[in-house]
Amino acid sequence: MTKTIFVVEDDPDISRLIQHHLEAASYSVRTFVSGANLISEALRTPPSLFLLDIALPGDDGTELCRGIRLRPALAALPVIFVTARNSESERVLGLEIGADDYVSKPFSPRELVARVRAVLRRFDPPLQPAVRKAGAIEVDTGSMTLRVKGAVIATTATEFRLLDYFMSHAGRVFTRDQLLDAIWRDTVFVTPRSIDVYVRRLREKIESDPENPHHLRTMRGAGYLFDTRESAAGHE
Repeated sequence: MTKTIFVVEDDPDISRLIQHHLEAASYSVRTFVSGANLISEALRTPPSLFLLDIALPGDDGTELCRGIRLRPALAALPVIFVTARNSESERVLGLEIGADDYVSKPFSPRELVARVRAVLRRFDPPLQPAVRKAGAIEVDTGSMTLRVKGAVIATTATEFRLLDYFMSHAGRVFTRDQLLDAIWRDTVFVTPRSIDVYVRRLREKIESDPENPHHLRTMRGAGYLFDTRESAAGHE
């Protein structure tokens, strides 16, 4: 089945360039010059991925991303920012809002297509579906669903992959670089600092007290560890 990409870009030349190369890579593309109708159209026919410029008339890309993450029907869909803003602080802000990748202008069309493919691969089902549990946390890799205390919690594909990796290697300490290699091996924009952002977002979703986590713990000077016990000792 052809995957559909929603592209929001107000520069017509860049929009046509992106559309041409994505369609050449066998994706279906819908273009928008602003975010005015993006959410309503996505709710009607959800895309496989959003490609958002940040500097837009009206609601900018960051506001659109926030809106996507607030809609349960759209919250898990991947978002890539395409922008001329490429400082680390801007990238971290994008992660905190919920972006899955960040492509800086000017960009290589080949690289853009590669990044789209890389992010969409995170949605590929695992070879062996499994259900992992730790206390009130349950991860179902077959449906890519996270439940906490029985309630379904929306996650991005990246958040889900990271949590599943932690749970499938419970008790093992991972450095930030090791996590980058395991989860983001095909994405170059993520930095060790970005890992901290994703861990914080996961704690807000799985921990009763994100500031004093039971499960997803920091091992000072070493990295992160996932503890499967209901009340893990030795918090941060």
